[in-house]
Amino acid sequence: MRLERLNYDKIKIFLTTDDLRDRGLTKDDLWKDSLKVHQLFRDMMNEASVELGFEVNGPIAVEVYSLHAQGMVVIVTKALETEELDNDFSDEYIEMQVKVDESFDIIFEFETFEALIQLSRYTNRQNIHDGMVIYFQERYYLLLNDEQPVDIDDLVSILAEYGSPSTLTVHRLKEYGKIIVEENAMKDIFHYFLDK
Repeated sequence: MRLERLNYDKIKIFLTTDDLRDRGLTKDDLWKDSLKVHQLFRDMMNEASVELGFEVNGPIAVEVYSLHAQGMVVIVTKALETEELDNDFSDEYIEMQVKVDESFDIIFEFETFEALIQLSRYTNRQNIHDGMVIYFQERYYLLLNDEQPVDIDDLVSILAEYGSPSTLTVHRLKEYGKIIVEENAMKDIFHYFLDK
């Protein structure tokens, strides 16, 4: 589980399929209202409190994105309290508004192009040559299809070492971003920057 503070009242939690498996859960289990899911959410909030100082008290909005073959991204936002909560609820009550979405694309975001260059060392050794790179809002996005010569879970683990899974859609990136490398991105990046 990896946590990242996006701003004062919003955090992003990335759960790999291994994180879920370690807790005896699958992606499908997350859509059910079970004790294991409640415990997972409590664990996430406790870890966010310890690591990021993100304290949850009052209403929150939870967005869950299922990323194909990558795991889950959970965005937790503290809601602005414009009205007092009903007196019927104690101070421990947390009101959640949950939004669920699913993506079938492998999309990772990188802060620098250098991270993509370093990633290309791994992808070249694994014969992963495809991909598209798009620049959008001061970040680089790598789009890959899920038909790769390596296990997708292994690939996602390596991608997560260099970047972060993105919840943006392919359509938004292509419409508003600038395409840097349209096809065979990993092969071209390795060739132009590392192949000597």
